[in-house]
Amino acid sequence: RISSVGNALVRRPDLWGAVVCAVPLLDMRRFNKLLAGSSWMAEYGDPDTADWGFMQQYSPYHNVDLGAKYPPLLVTTSTRDDRVHPYHARAFVKRLEEAGNCEGLLYYENIEGGHGGAADPKQQAFMMCLYIEFLCKTIGKDYAPFSEQKQATLAA
Repeated sequence: RISSVGNALVRRPDLWGAVVCAVPLLDMRRFNKLLAGSSWMAEYGDPDTADWGFMQQYSPYHNVDLGAKYPPLLVTTSTRDDRVHPYHARAFVKRLEEAGNCEGLLYYENIEGGHGGAADPKQQAFMMCLYIEFLCKTIGKDYAPFSEQKQATLAA
């Protein structure tokens, strides 16, 4: 459940050309106060005890490096996620915005759907297209199926 994507981003931002972080669990200090989070304390620990000393090391929200340069990032969540509260995505994006060290920071919150971020196959397809478009525009410009270069090649 914990966002391995979020941890990869904050620990080694230099490794990534762009990152998609979907319906993430990012704030390990507050996860137990939101929705199903309290049921995960046996797995992650109790941040309101001495466990926090260890948990802080893998809490992406608490490990944003103000001196780092983060790659383009798309963070998505769902307003109706009944497992991981959208707070995690919202707060993480706000922290990165305030730090001002993430060019190309984008946020999308689906007002429907659940933990998967989509309510039905149409929304699932939309979310997948959103991810692909973001990645094509950031790291795959030459590989985008409908890029100007590809269209020119097909027209020739």
